[in-house]
Amino acid sequence: MLCAPFSFNDCSLLMKNPPIICLMGPTASGKTDLAFSLVDKLPCDIVSVDSAMIYKGMDIGTAKPSQAQLASAPHRLIDILDPSETYSAGQFCLDAHREIQSIWAKGRIPLLVGGTMMYFHALQQGLSPLPQADANVRKMLAQEADRLGWPALHQRLVEIDPVVGQRIDINDKQRIQRALEIYELTGKPASDAFKQANPLFSSDQFFSIALMPQDRQVLHGRIAQRFKEMLDKGLIEEVQKLRQREDLSADMPSLKTVGYRQVWAYLAGDLNAHEMKEKAVTATRQLAKRQLTWLKSWSHVQMFEACTPKLFADVYKTILPKLHS
Repeated sequence: MLCAPFSFNDCSLLMKNPPIICLMGPTASGKTDLAFSLVDKLPCDIVSVDSAMIYKGMDIGTAKPSQAQLASAPHRLIDILDPSETYSAGQFCLDAHREIQSIWAKGRIPLLVGGTMMYFHALQQGLSPLPQADANVRKMLAQEADRLGWPALHQRLVEIDPVVGQRIDINDKQRIQRALEIYELTGKPASDAFKQANPLFSSDQFFSIALMPQDRQVLHGRIAQRFKEMLDKGLIEEVQKLRQREDLSADMPSLKTVGYRQVWAYLAGDLNAHEMKEKAVTATRQLAKRQLTWLKSWSHVQMFEACTPKLFADVYKTILPKLHS
């Protein structure tokens, strides 16, 4: 089915209540391809919602669009940080707010694309009035982790706050520590604090689209194939360049990214090639499972089967009434 390009002038309410299209989904579900197809037909500018694509020099393992693709459809909020720097959901909201306003000012539609659900959640639901970091509490938690191990602290978090605990990876020390720190400082789970958030945009401005593969095995196959392609394109060499920098280490948030973490361990001699591939694919599957868990709990979202040739036509047909409403 061929879809005629959308005429910006057809949308009478675009300037009165401008929309924000959010394209979400698990890793390897086809978000990037769909985004490029939408940009072909709609007056959209893409804003990346990906906590790994923000880093310069991390291109292959993040499945960053090629230079040719970026030339035809530029992405905002990619390549904005050095891997030695840190980033937060709060900073993303500020940056995304700036980019969305800029896109509207040009008379275009923001198309937010990615799989970092925490960023989408923060932007749509608002930032929470969370307590500042406390060095003493963090030191106490780090000492407990040294004694009991981070998996034990993750289990404690799941018991205290199952909503947040199930969304945080068992190996994500930074987020486990922060969630437990919030509980220690406030006596309440972090998920309670999130309910007090103040959104930057009106909820009715968001039009959320989620790609949800019905057959999990198909998604798993795509994940395995994509990691193989990353290795063929030079992922190991890309990580080797990062390892040559004296200011980077495996403990940094950027290098805890799925794929990079396992290749780093392989280059350090902690894993053999087979183990590296198996662990990377397994970790990516686990990431996809967490992303799907987020999406299943999302309200006001249009779900689409990811692995169908009708995907673009179905999404396009669903978006148009929103732009005219």
